[in-house]
Amino acid sequence: NLCVTAPGLSSFDAIYQIDKSGSVSVRCRGFGRPQGIAFSADGSLFIAACYEARRGIFRVTEDCRCELIVAGPNLVGLCFNKLGDMIIASTDAIYKVPGSASAIPG
Repeated sequence: NLCVTAPGLSSFDAIYQIDKSGSVSVRCRGFGRPQGIAFSADGSLFIAACYEARRGIFRVTEDCRCELIVAGPNLVGLCFNKLGDMIIASTDAIYKVPGSASAIPG
């Protein structure tokens, strides 16, 4: 499955899931400006967004529970490198959180 976002001006945007046949479903809803989205090596989904009046990077479980992992304003993108470091982009800087994928309890 492919997970995507389509940020708008709503504070109730969704993460969409597209299966290999092209069917689109909502995986989780309730995000403000969801932009960055990435999976860690263990398959955990992370998103840069606002959620319940908090801003930052959230881990999103299969049942749509969200846990704030990194707090901060203007975070718009993220990825993981092969060492498990989380690379976070804001509107004006790039940050690296060393070894964060293996250090975040799940």
